[in-house]
Amino acid sequence: MTPQKSVKETAASLQEVTVRFPDGTELRFAKGALLSELLTRANPRWAEPTVALKVNGTVMGLGQRLLEAPGGTDPVLIEPIFFSSPEGQEVYRHSSAHIMAQAVKELYPNAKLAIGPPIEDGFYYDFDLGRPFTPEDLEKIERKMKEIIASRYPFERKALSKKDAIRFFEEKDERYKVELIRELPEDEIVTVYEQGPFTDLCRGPHVVSTQQIAAFKLLTAAGAYWRGDERNPMLQRIYGTSFPTQEALEAHLKRLEEIKRRDHRRLGKDLDLYNMIDEIGPGLVIWHPKGALIRKLIEDFWREQHLRHGYDFVYSPHIARLDLWKQSGHLDFYRENMYAPISIEGIEYELKPMNCPFHIMIYKSHLRSYRDLPLRFAELGTVYRYERSGVLHGLMRVRGFTQDDAHLFCRPDQIEQEILKVLDLTVFTLKTFGFDEYEIYVSTRPEKAVGSAENWERATAALEAALRTKNMAYRIDPGEGVFYGPKIDLKIKDVLGRSWQCTTVQVDFNLPERFHLSYIGEDGKEHQPIMIHRALMGSIERFFGVLIEHYAGAFPLWLAPVQMKVMPITDRQHAYAHDVAEALTAAGFRVETDARNEKIGLKIREAEMAKTPYMVILGAREVQGRKLSVRKRSGENVGELEIPSFIERLNNEVSNKSV
Repeated sequence: MTPQKSVKETAASLQEVTVRFPDGTELRFAKGALLSELLTRANPRWAEPTVALKVNGTVMGLGQRLLEAPGGTDPVLIEPIFFSSPEGQEVYRHSSAHIMAQAVKELYPNAKLAIGPPIEDGFYYDFDLGRPFTPEDLEKIERKMKEIIASRYPFERKALSKKDAIRFFEEKDERYKVELIRELPEDEIVTVYEQGPFTDLCRGPHVVSTQQIAAFKLLTAAGAYWRGDERNPMLQRIYGTSFPTQEALEAHLKRLEEIKRRDHRRLGKDLDLYNMIDEIGPGLVIWHPKGALIRKLIEDFWREQHLRHGYDFVYSPHIARLDLWKQSGHLDFYRENMYAPISIEGIEYELKPMNCPFHIMIYKSHLRSYRDLPLRFAELGTVYRYERSGVLHGLMRVRGFTQDDAHLFCRPDQIEQEILKVLDLTVFTLKTFGFDEYEIYVSTRPEKAVGSAENWERATAALEAALRTKNMAYRIDPGEGVFYGPKIDLKIKDVLGRSWQCTTVQVDFNLPERFHLSYIGEDGKEHQPIMIHRALMGSIERFFGVLIEHYAGAFPLWLAPVQMKVMPITDRQHAYAHDVAEALTAAGFRVETDARNEKIGLKIREAEMAKTPYMVILGAREVQGRKLSVRKRSGENVGELEIPSFIERLNNEVSNKSV
């Protein structure tokens, strides 16, 4: 079905073009040359094995030809793409997903192919098999993948018309592929990739051949709805990962084991912190006493710092008339994430997905002067957003959550200064909780946006200027701003180097205009304020989940729900244990006494499993000397201390918020 090349195309492919390499070297190649031919001549210049090439800024596979290079420039600019780059990992792992799909089709011919993209640290592919994959299936698929890799099949790209592509996949009874192709524009050229007897719908690019995939592992299998919609068929998804060396793969697998050990869903249950119950509803969190106490400590710190930084606290209802969300624009731009309206006395109401319209109404409740600004309204406001059940994930993706929200209303000349203050508060807050590494992005105007281009440019410039003033390195994230304005996104890095979205700072010219906000300027005339949306932790639920995984449940002393356990060795020490616990409690610490008739070794092991920071062990010697034998959850023996000395140590650790 691949069209024959015309005489004109053949002649064009024989013409030569200059290719410029990163070191400035220029060589001549036929336009029809394979990109791998360029690589053969350039390879000595590059230390790492090349996965793909960037041709005039576009990632292309080594099996493609210069003739397909975008831009039509002379010279053609070439850059190598190595596995160490994000683009290189995508190409490598996308190719791995195709190899896995071929293996599944050869072992289970009746399986239907869905999609198989690269993801962070790996890849997956969805299949319609009619039953779940078993661990034994994964072992068989791995063996078959090794055979396919050893066969050295080249990845060959072919172009089809939409009509021919539909016919091709209909003949193979691949209904999911046909559905995807039918959604393409009529004049779309559809590309497929062949590797030996296997053909898949794909834009590419891919590595040169299956042989290039050196080390891989299939990790898990799980159910996944087609296109993430529970109304669609349930498919079977296989997750895997791949690396250029076995050593790199083994290091990654060890890291996955550590991630599994830190999983907040398991630790949340083991430490009795929170729960989600089907009878209540998916994505809705129930906070148990210990988790609720940690949340209170987080919120207390948040409130204390906001008072110090000139914020006013406000509270808003969980529901409002639908008209409010029409005026704000959320109904037009955010409807798919909002719950269905509730009819009350013939009037439609909506569960709030955001807090901002309420804070705007508080601003509007008074006539404001330029002297009043900036105004900073802060709220721990619970919002409700519809997330498909297929994407819910513990505390990281829920349907009801509390934002540490604030909205700042300021004059245009105050924007940059206010953003600087937000950045200072952000850095201090995150560092207090143990995060001092992060990635920063400035997200620019999306396709669906409101407001003038001039306002968008002013707002984006203010965000970038503040980051430059603070010497905070950032990257541009094109088109990822919210519909009403650009934003700064700050992603914290945990102890394993994983990134988590937390802080966001958004400049908004749109909502003040929609709600006709104003203040009286020095000239006695009305002016429109600027609105800054900001959240430091993002949501309490998500941030709490990140904290659990960052500390593997072993919270620092100031956040631990139980800070120490007092453990008498026998019942003869019970009276002294009571006195010690009473003294520590009176000093403001959270104390539990384990007076069970159990061996001290068992008590210690259970306290360590509960991640209790300190254990106070009391035997006959401690009673006689009126001292404490103190042990850390790490197993370190602090030694014998008098009660006042131990209290002083604890106070220093808590006041410094040591992590």
